[in-house]
Amino acid sequence: MTAGVYSETGGDMKRRLLGVLFLGLAALGTAWAHHSFTAAYDQTQAITVKGVITEVRLQNPHSWFVLDVKDASGKVERWAFEAGTPSGMIRNGYKPGVIKKGVEVTIKGFRARDASAKMGMLRELTTADGQVFGMFGPQEGPQ
Repeated sequence: MTAGVYSETGGDMKRRLLGVLFLGLAALGTAWAHHSFTAAYDQTQAITVKGVITEVRLQNPHSWFVLDVKDASGKVERWAFEAGTPSGMIRNGYKPGVIKKGVEVTIKGFRARDASAKMGMLRELTTADGQVFGMFGPQEGPQ
């Protein structure tokens, strides 16, 4: 074999092709699972809800804040607000465990494009004691 010329055996080539195929499928799956906020939420439809936290889920690709909200008639509705990635929220000042089940909060955000869904994209969360958590942007976080 001459210097500078590289030859692979059939087995090496197959392993390399399978590796490239696997990485490509993994990247495609990640892109497919990670949706655009603009596709799911109408950023011209601002919404503010006040309620009691029932669940905080810090999970990839996005975190969720679930709360019970009383409507005008007093009926309790379950709302869910999608927030940023757990690592992004932590970088912006959110600490896991700060907002616990049973805590009253006010959430400002944008309503889901499907108006029948009781969900939205979280823009700002304020606790009853006045702490404000912004979930997007490097300067947001507890005030």
